[in-house]
Amino acid sequence: MEKRLEITMGDAAGVGPEIILKAAEHYLNDMIVYGSYDVLSHYNDVFSYAYPLNRISVPEEAVTDRINIIDPSDLKHNDFNVGEVSALCGKNAYLFLENAIHDALDRKIAAIVTCPLNKEALRLGDYDYAGHTEILSTLCNTKKYAMLLWSDTIKTIHVSTHVALSEAIRRVRKDRIMEVTMLAYDVLKKAGYEDPGIAIAGLNPHAGENGLFGREEIDEILPAIEALNQSGINVYGPISPDTVFLRCQKGDYDLVVAMYHDQGHIPLKLADFDGGVNITCGLPIIRTSVDHGTAFDIAGQNIARPDSLMKAIDTARILSANE
Repeated sequence: MEKRLEITMGDAAGVGPEIILKAAEHYLNDMIVYGSYDVLSHYNDVFSYAYPLNRISVPEEAVTDRINIIDPSDLKHNDFNVGEVSALCGKNAYLFLENAIHDALDRKIAAIVTCPLNKEALRLGDYDYAGHTEILSTLCNTKKYAMLLWSDTIKTIHVSTHVALSEAIRRVRKDRIMEVTMLAYDVLKKAGYEDPGIAIAGLNPHAGENGLFGREEIDEILPAIEALNQSGINVYGPISPDTVFLRCQKGDYDLVVAMYHDQGHIPLKLADFDGGVNITCGLPIIRTSVDHGTAFDIAGQNIARPDSLMKAIDTARILSANE
């Protein structure tokens, strides 16, 4: 049997436990859940899923036709309020991920698929990280990494993510643009794209209009494009950010390099909010994730959709098959 995927539960006060149970209908024998056994058991009973649960200590103990759970915590469903920020849930979300990363680095599983955590809860739990990506890069000792959002119609990687917009502008540099483009190229090749075409978005309106609206395109973006093309990667741009994602959606390009967080996130979430997947490029392990938050406003109501988690599982399986 192929190695299973690790599914981390994320913040227990959010929708993570619920979407895991919903996805289990299709992926029961593909996954090992790193999360609270008590919380999953509670939702399993309350929502009448009736899955047999199996608590294990290491991935090698996983059995078929069960939800196999590795629980490094002592978190109970009545230790917190569903839909509310909790230091305890933040601390345990980190603990679930930390254990999953260690097993992934030891090659005991094929990939990590993460459910959402809450950044405020994480910090209240004494872990000062901006999110999953920063935890993964730190524990994997990775310096060159980037966030790639993946959907059926739009794929985009980001030059910067969780920083202020003023800082994001400062980070638009030739070397970083080249770095993230090459990371994206490697993922596309691993996913089966023989000769991917990559568009580079401009930073400024109309991609700067030849310096009229800013010089970043002239001083940093265009030199990166020229160097990437010389290296043999098909790169186009800089292309006006108000049209480049539409052109990607129509099939002109396979992926867009976005200059900052919202430039890439907004079009992808408009195009495919429920089916988007977050991939962390540059790690020594494969990590995909849902592309939505903890959704505290609907947590515990059995209405959260598992589409993004299921897509993340499918994507992780594709990428791990070509490792």
